[in-house]
Amino acid sequence: MRAAYIEQLGPPDVIQYGELPAPHAGPTDVTVDVTVATVNHVDTFVRSGAWRTPVAFPFTVGRDLVGTVAEAGPGAPGFRPGDVVWSTSMGYGGRQGAAAERVVVPAERLYHLPAGVAPADAVALAHPASTAYLALFTHGRLRAGETVVVAGGGGNVGAALIVMAARAGARVVATASAKDAEYCRSLGAAEVIDYRDPDEAGLLRAACPRGADLHIDTSARNDLSAAVELLAKRGRIVLLAGLRTRPVLPVGPLYLKDGSIVGFAISQATTGELAEAAEGVGRLLAEGLLRPRAVDVLPLAEAAEAHRRVEAGEANGRRVVLSTARPEPRG
Repeated sequence: MRAAYIEQLGPPDVIQYGELPAPHAGPTDVTVDVTVATVNHVDTFVRSGAWRTPVAFPFTVGRDLVGTVAEAGPGAPGFRPGDVVWSTSMGYGGRQGAAAERVVVPAERLYHLPAGVAPADAVALAHPASTAYLALFTHGRLRAGETVVVAGGGGNVGAALIVMAARAGARVVATASAKDAEYCRSLGAAEVIDYRDPDEAGLLRAACPRGADLHIDTSARNDLSAAVELLAKRGRIVLLAGLRTRPVLPVGPLYLKDGSIVGFAISQATTGELAEAAEGVGRLLAEGLLRPRAVDVLPLAEAAEAHRRVEAGEANGRRVVLSTARPEPRG
């Protein structure tokens, strides 16, 4: 099979494209013929070594895929050849990655894709939407009627947060650039604040007169002083970005509000949590409520270029998808 893989940690140009032996499946595994994979920021962390996780060389990169079941082991009930499936947790924790023509996926990390959902759309949304679900419901304990502040509402995770929170009956206040304000409103945000406005903090307080029950910052600024000030009594802050940030925590105001802060990295999610998120994301995909804003599709052979774009910030909110389709021969 052909795959995008590395033989050492390093910059994007360590990614090679070529033939690797087909993987061998165990009794609880499912062999999947991959249609599309994608590139997330965390994939660049694994490839570069910024986030340490067990890596066996040659190592196939990538964590998210959509494909078709080729074969299911006897201990993988519920999967049959031809089923269209997706996964969000390959390529770390000792598992080989998704950027290959064929991947072996543990059955507990594989989910059926609802009929009618385009593979490129699903794989583009898999990671940001699963992240949003776990941040809101597993770690944020969101309830209907609460006020949620989404910082960075114009991004991929931010957009999914807005859709899910609004659908759950919460009132969503988002921060975004002025050009993204109408987009955030179309997703369900009740109010959108321009994060570049000099009075952003004052505008947020006015938009949240009773405070924020849940505050999630996708932009990685992690201004805890401002977030804690904005919290309602027993409000929660979920941290999900900003690997290298070191914000100041105003301890006194936090404990006087009975507030809480929880850090959340999707790579630490249990298989049960990921399956719950997949069920919720799948429903929204099937209903057409979750859609990627912009997708760039590249051939699998250009995985190094895809990593370079993501790492350099050139994607600018666009999702980069890798297709395993081989070009038709000429002549």
